[in-house]
Amino acid sequence: MWHDTRATRRLGVRYPIVQGPFGGGLSSPRLAAAVSNAGGLGSFGAQGIAPARITEVIQEIRSLTSSPFAVNLWVSTEDSGAFIQSSGSYAAATEALSESFRELDLEPPSLPVSSWPAFEDQVAGLLDAQPPVFSFIFGVPPAAVLEECRRRDIVTIGTATTVDEAVALEKAGVDLVVASGAEAGGHRPSFLRAAELSVTGTLSLVPQVVDALSVPVIAAGGIADGRGVAAALALGAQAVQIGTAFLACEESNATPAHREALFGPRARDTMLTRVFTGRLARGLRNRLAEALEARSAPLLPYPLQGQLIGALREEALRRGRLDLVALWSGQSAALLRHRRAADLFQDLLETTGRILGQLVEPESLARTGA
Repeated sequence: MWHDTRATRRLGVRYPIVQGPFGGGLSSPRLAAAVSNAGGLGSFGAQGIAPARITEVIQEIRSLTSSPFAVNLWVSTEDSGAFIQSSGSYAAATEALSESFRELDLEPPSLPVSSWPAFEDQVAGLLDAQPPVFSFIFGVPPAAVLEECRRRDIVTIGTATTVDEAVALEKAGVDLVVASGAEAGGHRPSFLRAAELSVTGTLSLVPQVVDALSVPVIAAGGIADGRGVAAALALGAQAVQIGTAFLACEESNATPAHREALFGPRARDTMLTRVFTGRLARGLRNRLAEALEARSAPLLPYPLQGQLIGALREEALRRGRLDLVALWSGQSAALLRHRRAADLFQDLLETTGRILGQLVEPESLARTGA
């Protein structure tokens, strides 16, 4: 059967479908549990949340599903020098956003801006709570962390944007590797080279990573329906990771306006930019991003840039000003059809099964003249 793969057996799930983890408060225990209950691997992005909250999230997901699920962390939680910025550089970045703050009748936040919880503290809380699967981006955890995961029977999933990154993850002892093509929404989690130099598309990246590794590979980037799942499996992937299509479902923690935008005509146009957070990420094109890109506006290191822009978010959403907020999206949002996770998951299974069934049935091949 097409859905019985090395990835499903290693993860303990029925189907090779992983819900992409969303940082920035977009994940929800409800969505993670819905995907896991359907037979896939639900995920919760714990970027930026305190260790105690990570424990609560894991407990909440466990109350909603008895199936495996993943909790995701960022190995690199801040850029070099992020919290020793000069008042001058902060003022320059703030000035570039002054018009937007004025339009919303807001005062920009002032230094110092609060720091994120450290990865070391977050992962300690995660290990204590012992989720079935630990996934991570932006690097390779210390060897001691991976060894502790093995000791506690926690399956590990690392994310690569290049073949070299994938090889580094396998050498570190990671159980599965996500090969994330440039079509993916959200941040480009590159860690060996600049993200701008690590933008290989999924169609090219996945088979190269498959050929280079012995561990199961999970394809990600631009996969939004059963056609994408079938294509990824044909390229040698043992599973797929789907982000934007699940983000658009009502069970996610995305705002209604964000979810609605993913189904609208603007979803056909995305851009890779650093202006929203200081790290390269793909989202829907909007006026703020275009203006800052056009002016080559000064940017702060991650996470300061994101916190500065984030100060606009609540009021902008209240006023319906989607031109002033980041709306993450992959390049295949125009393919979205389903607003409930269960409906999306069922369609993924039916379409993938139909396509792969046609590929192996002699009668189907004969009818096409193959």
